[in-house]
Amino acid sequence: MDDVLVRKQPPIDRGTHLPMTTTTNQPNTYARRATDTSDSDPGPTQAEFLIKLAAGAELFHTPKRAGYAVIEVAGHRETWPIRSKAFHHWLLKQFFDKTNSAPHSGAFNSALGVIEARAHFGAPQADVHLRVAARDDYVYIDLCDDDWRAIEISADGWRIVATPPARFRRTAGMQPLPEPECGGSIDMLRPFLNVRSEADFILIIAWLLAALRGKGPFPILIFSGEQGTGKSFKAAILRALVDPNIAALRALPRDDRDLFIAANNGYTLVFDNVSGLPGWISDTLCRLATGGGFAVRQLYSDADEILFNSTRPIMLNGIDDVGTRADLLDRAIIQSPQTIAEEKRKSENELWTEFNKVRSLILGALCEGIANGLKMLPSTQLNKLPRMADFSLWIAACESAYWPIGTFEAAYASNRNEAVDVALDGDIIASAIRILIAEQREWKGTASDLLATLNKMVTDQQLYNRDWPALPKELAARLRRIAPPLRKAGIEIKFTREGHARARIITITRSPD
Repeated sequence: MDDVLVRKQPPIDRGTHLPMTTTTNQPNTYARRATDTSDSDPGPTQAEFLIKLAAGAELFHTPKRAGYAVIEVAGHRETWPIRSKAFHHWLLKQFFDKTNSAPHSGAFNSALGVIEARAHFGAPQADVHLRVAARDDYVYIDLCDDDWRAIEISADGWRIVATPPARFRRTAGMQPLPEPECGGSIDMLRPFLNVRSEADFILIIAWLLAALRGKGPFPILIFSGEQGTGKSFKAAILRALVDPNIAALRALPRDDRDLFIAANNGYTLVFDNVSGLPGWISDTLCRLATGGGFAVRQLYSDADEILFNSTRPIMLNGIDDVGTRADLLDRAIIQSPQTIAEEKRKSENELWTEFNKVRSLILGALCEGIANGLKMLPSTQLNKLPRMADFSLWIAACESAYWPIGTFEAAYASNRNEAVDVALDGDIIASAIRILIAEQREWKGTASDLLATLNKMVTDQQLYNRDWPALPKELAARLRRIAPPLRKAGIEIKFTREGHARARIITITRSPD
């Protein structure tokens, strides 16, 4: 089988008639033979030979029933979908090396169908990861290099492994991470980040530690401020430490489908020059940050769906307040970089050159923080659990590698208070409620009564604003959304049913403080 040739079709004698017993479903064996054998033993067809060549691949399927193959390439192992170009090229090369020819497209597609069926029904199930994998008490980070190596981090430290037990997939645009080095410090990152305070720097490191853990929920990192404050450069620098990509910064997608396609093909989502967030995309970003699913009808199908369910680290930057909805800000870390004086500015080429010199050392320091987090997490406790409880516990476990215990908790609490102010200032209903309750300690009535009261208080410009509710049920829905930040500001909103008619009553009270 090592030295085989594709048999050519023998010439047909024009003076005789072909047998009439050949059926339409009988394959043309001579055109599809993969080996040169005797007429009594025609040998395997091309499809059969391709299937035999694919036996050298380790097959498996994901929980979503996608077929994958682990193949040997130049002394290392690669993981590819069976329907990917990479696996097709590998199988074609195996065939070409044996036959010095290419298979027919029909035989090739037939072989792929059998290989995929074996992956689905005759192979084990396993997860496949993108860039970072949290597996048991280990974290694996795909270096995305040509040898398919990964960083393995445990409570005992970190190392580079040639064959990680976690299976990774690669997508277009992914770029390699540098091999981390010992002896670095997270403070080496500070010169490349335009931050206002030490608390802002601590929260950026916290975002990196969460992203490199590979297990959500992830806080949404938001940079807002005037132009010239280095927001885009800062976002690109941070992505280069987690998930380098050719298209590091992108514009916001136009619909849910495009957003989840981007999340399926990239581990980190970075959206640049954001000018306000529509309600639908704000809700979708919340689902991506803390975990949520998305289903869309498969093309050319009436009933089948394509499902996506995962969490992703997210960064947003823009000049205005990028996010104003309370539920998004409750999941966010907000930063406003300060203006950079002209005499202190550097070119991006100069900054990237300096950063690349220390990137391996910074990544090594981050790996040490993750190892410390894996060691300390089982015994870590917080006095109070905020909205992003799992994220807060993880960073509290990591922080003793860099700062005194409690440093992160104080910085995060201060930032969350700032997020409450942004949420209340950016919501037209919240502003009206604060004015209403400032004049009296308590208000009580139905949603219709409250809407009528607020309509008399606001200006005509506010009344005809597209965000102002036109119906009582719209006002009630908005009140439920802004109730958490109002509660933190000392204003409590309760919904009850009273009287024989069981009318829905809204009670708004102001704290004495």
